[in-house]
Amino acid sequence: MANIKSAKKRILVNRAKALRNQMAKSQLKTLIKKFNAAVTAGDKAAAAELYPVVIKKVDQAVARGILHKNNAAHKKSEFTLKLNNM
Repeated sequence: MANIKSAKKRILVNRAKALRNQMAKSQLKTLIKKFNAAVTAGDKAAAAELYPVVIKKVDQAVARGILHKNNAAHKKSEFTLKLNNM
């Protein structure tokens, strides 16, 4: 346990940031699962509706430092291919 006041504060701030990042990751994963489920089910309307939402969330995750930009580019490419091949 930290003894210095600033170190105690850093622990609290890091916990809050970790929780915020965890929530963002969870939300992103949920949207990705919904998109993949729509593609698997062959529901082109639902997939087309979810596509821009998923792309936006991936871009936001990159801006927040949750995903690496190359990882995001790979995911977006994968989603585009899945939607186009339906």
